[in-house]
Amino acid sequence: MFKNINYLKKGNEKQKRAYEAIEVLGVMEQLSEYDPTLCGTLPIEIDIAGSDLDIIMEVHDLQQFEKAITELYHDKENFQIKRRFMRGIPVVKANFLFAGFEFELFGQPQPVEKQNAYLHMIIEHALIMEFSHVKADVITLKQQGFKTEAAFCKVLGLDLEDPYESLLTYGKKRGFI
Repeated sequence: MFKNINYLKKGNEKQKRAYEAIEVLGVMEQLSEYDPTLCGTLPIEIDIAGSDLDIIMEVHDLQQFEKAITELYHDKENFQIKRRFMRGIPVVKANFLFAGFEFELFGQPQPVEKQNAYLHMIIEHALIMEFSHVKADVITLKQQGFKTEAAFCKVLGLDLEDPYESLLTYGKKRGFI
């Protein structure tokens, strides 16, 4: 469902605007070799003011990816690019503003379907579909400053020490991933 962004065209107004911004930017086509996938809060309608558009990708040549991202988007407002390690995995992360949205382009040498951002979104979507109260409760907590995964863990009564890992463990136990 989330691999193609066409679902955004039938979504809420912000999703429709996001679709237009992504299309005008051309990121899905320009970076298609990296399997770009929109993740995060906007696809599952739990975004709040200031939520960014997270586009994750499978990248094995981080140097080439960094060069391509810089060439394509260096002229965008507030463009920044960083290379670092997350949970022991090398990543490239670029941020910039375009068409009223903050974009985050994220590449790591792992298939998109195995990246935490994608797995978290699948789990969160399943929970929203299963429990009617979860969506509103999570949005309220996010508006109070909670990060998305921590908000889900609080609503579910899960361990908040490492909400990213807690949510993955819960999703595996429930068979969501």
